[in-house]
Amino acid sequence: MKHVRHFTPSLFLSLVHVCLVQANYAPYFFDNGARSTNGNMALLSLSEDTPVGTHVYTLNGTDPEGDPVTYDLTYEAGSRRYFSVDKNLGNVTLIEELDREKEDEIEVIVSISDGLSTVSEKVRILVMDANDESPEFLNTPYIVEVPENTPSGSSIFKIEAIDKDTGSGGSITYFLQNIHANKFTIDRHSGVLRIKTGVTLDYEKSRTHFVVVVAKDGGGKLRGDNKVFSDSTTVTINVEDVQDTPPMFIGTPYYGYVYEDTLAGSEVLTVVALDGDRGKPNSIHYCIVNGSEGSFEISNTTGAISVIKSPNQLKKEVYELKVKASEIDQEGDTSEHIFAMVTIRVVDLNNHPPTFYGENGPQNRFELTMYEHPPEGEILRGLKITVNDSDQGANAKFNLRLVGPGGIFRVVPQTVLNEAQVTIIVENSAAIDYESSKVLTFKLLAIEVNTPEKFSSTADIVIRLLDTNDNVPKFSSDYYIARIPENSPGGSNVVAVTATDPDSGLWGEIKYSIYGTGADLFLIHPSTGIIYTQPWAVLDAEVNSKYNFYVKAEDTDGKYSLAEVFITVLDVNDHSPEFNENIQEKTMIIGSPVKIEAIDQDAEEPNNIVDYSIMQADPANVFDIDQSTGEIKLKSYIRSLDIIHNITKNKDCIWSLVVQAKDRGSPSFSTTAVLKIDITEETLHKGPMAAFLMQTKDNPMKALGVLAGVMGIMVLITIMISTAMFWRNKRSNKVMPVRRIIKKRQMPPSRTVRMEWLKFKRPSNAAEKFVVEEEVKSLHNENSNNNIQVVPVPPASPLPPPPPALAPRSDAPGWRVPTVSGSLTPKHVIKPPKKKSHGSTHNALVSELKMRFEKRNAAFGEPHI
Repeated sequence: MKHVRHFTPSLFLSLVHVCLVQANYAPYFFDNGARSTNGNMALLSLSEDTPVGTHVYTLNGTDPEGDPVTYDLTYEAGSRRYFSVDKNLGNVTLIEELDREKEDEIEVIVSISDGLSTVSEKVRILVMDANDESPEFLNTPYIVEVPENTPSGSSIFKIEAIDKDTGSGGSITYFLQNIHANKFTIDRHSGVLRIKTGVTLDYEKSRTHFVVVVAKDGGGKLRGDNKVFSDSTTVTINVEDVQDTPPMFIGTPYYGYVYEDTLAGSEVLTVVALDGDRGKPNSIHYCIVNGSEGSFEISNTTGAISVIKSPNQLKKEVYELKVKASEIDQEGDTSEHIFAMVTIRVVDLNNHPPTFYGENGPQNRFELTMYEHPPEGEILRGLKITVNDSDQGANAKFNLRLVGPGGIFRVVPQTVLNEAQVTIIVENSAAIDYESSKVLTFKLLAIEVNTPEKFSSTADIVIRLLDTNDNVPKFSSDYYIARIPENSPGGSNVVAVTATDPDSGLWGEIKYSIYGTGADLFLIHPSTGIIYTQPWAVLDAEVNSKYNFYVKAEDTDGKYSLAEVFITVLDVNDHSPEFNENIQEKTMIIGSPVKIEAIDQDAEEPNNIVDYSIMQADPANVFDIDQSTGEIKLKSYIRSLDIIHNITKNKDCIWSLVVQAKDRGSPSFSTTAVLKIDITEETLHKGPMAAFLMQTKDNPMKALGVLAGVMGIMVLITIMISTAMFWRNKRSNKVMPVRRIIKKRQMPPSRTVRMEWLKFKRPSNAAEKFVVEEEVKSLHNENSNNNIQVVPVPPASPLPPPPPALAPRSDAPGWRVPTVSGSLTPKHVIKPPKKKSHGSTHNALVSELKMRFEKRNAAFGEPHI
């Protein structure tokens, strides 16, 4: 029993498994309708412009048992594979480009499988149209034959084009390019080509027309954009000729000539006429209607006109023939015709050229002698010339002209018929110049005008000129510049001037002369033009270095011209530098230089540039001299008299130097002088008064003049103050106290006198000038009414000093009165030669002046500095 119980469950499980296997169900697709993007691809439609690689659909299905499914696409044999599918996901991708025009439906077998069962379905995919095709013309090229008499508005051709697209992309409209420039129109829908209304074709004007026709579709979508495609073709329209134009003559007007040697029966000319309808022309028949008078005939077929009489039998010089040209159609009937006039002239044979004649018969050379520069418009009466052509009519017409230098003469007449007297007239008098050309040669040319032979002849015209005095002497330059050294002896050549006169003989001879304020020292050779100095002339660049005068060139007839001469006298180093005195005395204050000066009278540099040097000094190495200015100063280490006393035992410190002044000329000149220098030391505390005393040590008269000027100013100020105070007291009615209490004001510790002295210039022609300027800061001025009179300051004075500070001082207080600066110009005093023996006198004058200045300062209440 246990064994049976164990077997029964196993058998049951096996039976259940067999039943389950036999009950498996097949998978199936979802059918989601035509607009769905997933399912079994039934009723799927794609536009033909879908890009390759686009995901176009998703296959979707299921298995009833829930097993996983796979998808697949297959095609019938020979079909193109357009799609691929992802077996697991069912994504369908386009792998081949679609073209509706080639294949508008695609059959595909879609399948789904669960591994045991596979279900397949055949589906159709519709390919939708896109506007990807252009219109195409059929049966091109288009060549149309149209008779020229086709009525306007008639249909002449039908254009046909197709577009493989559907809908608006497949509809076509037609139009013409340049519709306003051609004679045709087209129906936009049917493509029928017509002649414009009111327009006719004309074979004779235009045989071919080219019309560009454009076919355009209605447009449509292509890859998302609206596209319109078009195509064009050219229609060639050949116009067929129709007999509708009369004949026409070619080469009109017609002229013919019968000459004196023409034979009877000779052809004179040929007229040509053509049928106006050039496509299918008719033959032309010619005839003379009138005007021949039995003297001429015409060929009916060729149009050749011939003379049937000899020239001497022709009674008229000109014949007018009326010729008729008619068309002969294929039936032999005369249709259209036209007329033309033919002019035939009977002329003489041109067998004689123009010929020149003189007084004695034919002549080809004419000569004339005349003076140069005749008046313009004058006729050359010495030339007797006649010209003749013995032919008749047009053969005897010829022109005359002069061949040679142009614009000098002109010939009259210029056109001659048969015979004329030749006249030659002066046109340009200035060009008839003996100096330019003594002989003028021309050719007189006569040449026929209207003849084919152009016969001509020439004659030589030779004009010999006689000279006149028509030129003025002319200098080679408008001015001459010359240089001559100042040491040149009298009679030295300076410059040669040159003038020319192209006239011949005596008229060309030139005489030179000079004149002007600067010509006194110079002469000129009348023939050669050489300018030289007077024998007695002495040139001096220092006196006058520039001379300027005029030179004249004159011919024998009195005609002349002028030139200007500029002569510069070159400076020569012929002056030595000169000191104003051979022995000079100078006073040198230690620390201040003294200056020497020498003048070189030469006119130009470097001859008048002077260099200075010390030639001899004892002891040496005490003085230095500036080479250019002549300033002499002590060596830099000498700062006091003690140092000088240590150098030399000469206690009076008066030394002699030998100085040299040397110019820079070549050769160079020099001059020496003895300079005595008195060396002193400043002793007056270096104030303005001390400086003035030291400067005037060598010139006591200068110090006296300054002192007198200062005293005069003080007297003038005193008078003015007194006068002012008097008038003020006189006008006042009040009784003023004898004294007035005045509050002490703070005053400066001391009162100073400031003086400024101008430096004295070197004596010259003008008197020496100097200026004395003095400013007194304050002045005690007390009177009975304690009024203070202030002198007004003139414009030339300096600004008044600032107001004094209020401070007590030991002496009596008082008001300060500013003084006026003044200048004095003393008379020029000739400085006597300075000698060493006068040194004591100078020292005494300096001491006396010093004492006087101290007394004057004390009078103003100023302490002595």
